[in-house]
Amino acid sequence: MKIKKILFRSFLIFLISGILLYSASKISPWPSALLIRFAFDYGADKKAEALEKHLPENVSTISDRPYDPTDKAVTLDIYYPEKRLSTATIVWIHGGGWLSGNKNQVAGYCKILASKGFTVANIDYTLAPSVHYPNPVRQLNRALDYLIQNRKKLHIHPEKIILAGDSAGAQIAAQMAVILTSPEYARLIGIRPKINSLRLAGLLLYCGPYDISKTNVETGFKGLAKPLLWSYSGTKDFMTDRYFKTASITPYLTKDFPPAFITAGNGDDLLIQSEVLARDLTRIGVPVTTLFFPKDYTPKLPHEYQFNLDTEAGQSALERSVQFLKNL
Repeated sequence: MKIKKILFRSFLIFLISGILLYSASKISPWPSALLIRFAFDYGADKKAEALEKHLPENVSTISDRPYDPTDKAVTLDIYYPEKRLSTATIVWIHGGGWLSGNKNQVAGYCKILASKGFTVANIDYTLAPSVHYPNPVRQLNRALDYLIQNRKKLHIHPEKIILAGDSAGAQIAAQMAVILTSPEYARLIGIRPKINSLRLAGLLLYCGPYDISKTNVETGFKGLAKPLLWSYSGTKDFMTDRYFKTASITPYLTKDFPPAFITAGNGDDLLIQSEVLARDLTRIGVPVTTLFFPKDYTPKLPHEYQFNLDTEAGQSALERSVQFLKNL
């Protein structure tokens, strides 16, 4: 009888906790955001661990430089090759659905890129739902200003900057590129660019969402669209929020958008977003280099496939990215 009572009480506690969590998730994005953050960070940490065996030895690091005067908690790291001059600066923005992730999770990949002859700035930003759209874009803008102002001691090449990002980071990078190349869009967003658009040489865009308006709220992002977009937008009515609609960059592209390398795996739910962006840029005359895979490519390449350098596809993405950069 005692065991039955303990089991019954445990079941009640579990049931009540579940009901409370479900109820809380209907009035705030926080419960879902924290669960998603835990799951996303776990997966990203595992990918980072798998990259360790590929890390180069000839890369120097400058760590944890605060770049945002309004938020001293956010920092960036710099990686640069020790025995050769870097030829360009890559500014990397990590992914994580705008509500998870950190620069440490992509540090390995950034170091690998640095070993190919580039300075890489790896940026942290404040996560949703603590802040809302477009705070990460504003912080990226401040980071670019910081890099230019400290270019000598940080080994920055101010005349050849490449914005790069994975997943949500790709969306942030692409949106910053539109801000830099479209004064009308910059005024609409309310962000004054801190650097001249001529400094922006290109973009590396991996597996990003670029037209949020086309997202299926119930099934998009493997069913996580609603808590992700609610967290980032700051409103439960994100699909009708006029300002948040500007996060979808495809309606605002211009011919001045920089050359872009765009890729996504054939098993990625966001593949169509990359394909549409590449098509729209090509239509207006922007040079685009793509890496897409046949529908029947096996095994299916998941979201963020490029971080798996133990696969032929991951190695191909790295090689094609480096070649794209060298051709800029």
